[in-house]
Amino acid sequence: MEKTKIAIIGLGGIAQLIHLPVLSKMNNVSIAAVSDINKNRLKIISEKYSIKNSYTDYKEMLDKEEIEGVIIATPTDTHSEIAIECLKANKDVLIEKPISRNLEEAKAIQAAVKKYKKQVMVGMNLRYRPDTMLMRSLINSGELGEIFYVRCGWLRKQSSDQKWFLNKEISGGGVILDLGVPILDLALWISNDSQLKSVSVQNFYNTTKNVEDSSIGFIRFTDGKVISFEVSWGLHSEWDKFHLASFGSKGTAHLNPLRAYKRLESGHVDYSLPVANMKDLYKKSFENELKHFIAAVRNNSPMISTCDDSVFLMELVQTIYKSAELQKEIEIK
Repeated sequence: MEKTKIAIIGLGGIAQLIHLPVLSKMNNVSIAAVSDINKNRLKIISEKYSIKNSYTDYKEMLDKEEIEGVIIATPTDTHSEIAIECLKANKDVLIEKPISRNLEEAKAIQAAVKKYKKQVMVGMNLRYRPDTMLMRSLINSGELGEIFYVRCGWLRKQSSDQKWFLNKEISGGGVILDLGVPILDLALWISNDSQLKSVSVQNFYNTTKNVEDSSIGFIRFTDGKVISFEVSWGLHSEWDKFHLASFGSKGTAHLNPLRAYKRLESGHVDYSLPVANMKDLYKKSFENELKHFIAAVRNNSPMISTCDDSVFLMELVQTIYKSAELQKEIEIK
């Protein structure tokens, strides 16, 4: 089988815990090259996975190596520049979430996608969990009727302990970009999107100074649908996981674990699944995500969680920050 040649830029935690272990076990993939500015880490990772081609300069890698797809797992402030260079070099790209620090950078990537006619996928792995895919299938089939309310949240420690993560100039923001982006992406995807009407959000800085550590908000749509969300690094809770519930005119579905019920005159239909190991679901989501990316690169087929999806999401994020700053509900035109 001809192998798809993939390169990874940025060898931090997500690359070491997810991308490298998963890709190295895929029979149709060759990790052709890696790049990282940390020479010691680059050497250790290259030796561990027997990767012959390693670079401290990703541009040199793009010039020299025959690769078809690139995974970008670097700090957020570098996403836009690296993604555009990869697209310019005729590579399809997977960017770890969030796509960028802000809407302006996301739109620059979007413009490059159109200019160079390559694809960008953003790593929204929650979409690829087996339980979330089944939940969306139930909703799309009409089993739960019209969805009118989605309640979601994610309470857990921050995804990285590195200093840049709390530096707004580098990260672009706090818990909203860390946990809010993926959970809101999932809420929008589950509910099949709708036209946004307004946003009302309150941010908190109880354990941080430069970026928000908690955010609580309410999103309205023109069709009457609403989403409420809460994301936090600092709320004391028995949870350390995300939660999402979709309430429809005929039934309700909850995630993590999946429990779904359809109302009938004589009772209800239970679509719930046996409780799965959460670590297995987490691992499976990344495996499915990477398999989808590789298949799209190999077959030039459409990607899920596209650049356009993330630009729309970053428009929402921009409004969320504006609402929090002005302390009022913001209408979306």
